[in-house]
Amino acid sequence: MDPMLYETPRLEAMDETVLGEIEEMRRDLKYRLAETHRWDGQLRRQLQARAVQGSNSIEGYRASVEDIESIMSGEDPLEAPAAVAREISGYQQALTYIRLLSRTPVFWFDAGLLHGLNFMMIGHHVDKGPGTVRPGGIYVRNSATGEVVYEGPDADRVPELLGELVDWLNAGDLEAPSYVRAAMAHFNLVSIHPWRDGNGRMSRALQTLVLGRDQITTPEFSSIEEWLGQGRNTYDYYDALAGAQSGRWSPNGNTLHWVRFCLRAHHMQAQQVRRRLAEAGEVWMLLEELTDADGLNTRTVSALYEVFVNRRLRRTRYQLDESLSQGQAARDLRDLAAKGWLRPYGETKGRFYAPGPRMQVIKEEFAARVAPLRDPYRRD
Repeated sequence: MDPMLYETPRLEAMDETVLGEIEEMRRDLKYRLAETHRWDGQLRRQLQARAVQGSNSIEGYRASVEDIESIMSGEDPLEAPAAVAREISGYQQALTYIRLLSRTPVFWFDAGLLHGLNFMMIGHHVDKGPGTVRPGGIYVRNSATGEVVYEGPDADRVPELLGELVDWLNAGDLEAPSYVRAAMAHFNLVSIHPWRDGNGRMSRALQTLVLGRDQITTPEFSSIEEWLGQGRNTYDYYDALAGAQSGRWSPNGNTLHWVRFCLRAHHMQAQQVRRRLAEAGEVWMLLEELTDADGLNTRTVSALYEVFVNRRLRRTRYQLDESLSQGQAARDLRDLAAKGWLRPYGETKGRFYAPGPRMQVIKEEFAARVAPLRDPYRRD
């Protein structure tokens, strides 16, 4: 009988080597995360925001990390238009649910869960039938040329294929490495293309959920969505999908190149996260020393760390992070601006704080020390 889904490929020696390095970084990450640090909450939030940013930017919905963090906390963004904010909010809701599902002791995959996640993401597009199987054929086009680059399976086959995928998610290829199973879950779902919209975001989110269920750290530390949304990586992502799909639903294709692409992405993202984690501790302790020397309250370090990592900080974000009154937060930020740590912009609800001259020096010093990431498949 012909295969219903694309099959998990057999890995080669170099893939096993890359997998071993990813596992080593994962163990190191879990060891570091076992200790509690004051910067953990902000780092997790920033990683989740960057994952949301990456996955949505691939679909053309672009927003800054700062605006995404605002949307995640229920605030209006400073720059992102309302239409983009709705996309961000829907995707963030789905990722929040995925984070909870990753920890629940009783769990199994089913088609209802996949439809429900799709509805969370695009429920505001009622005209696109969110959470329901597409009624007709699906054609993915090159946005620049209009050329059809992929044709999905016929609509009447979708329920059966989704059922097969769900069975595989629960019991198929359980001996395969988690990173490989997650990559194949992503590939099969995006190739089935069950919905009229949200298929790419759903497939990337499913990959994150598979890793979360296998306890590959937590979803925000294991997702490759940020990496996929960065510059040239997005084009490489489309090329890797197209190379394995060969233009139409054909589950006899070789998926090894696709799996290698995902393993490389995991390796590069893990390097990036490990660097951020080490940097967070170093920066936080440096800021504690400097704010203490300035006679500032230790809690202000969280405000400075936020503008070290991002472009700007809103008073409400700092107030929430440190459980302060509006007056306390405003006074702290005024003090930081007066001492050259922050620079205020705007008025009333649109007011935000960017790095001041003293913070800018620290940002530039750390940026100069950043070494390029290593491609694990290049053995120079």
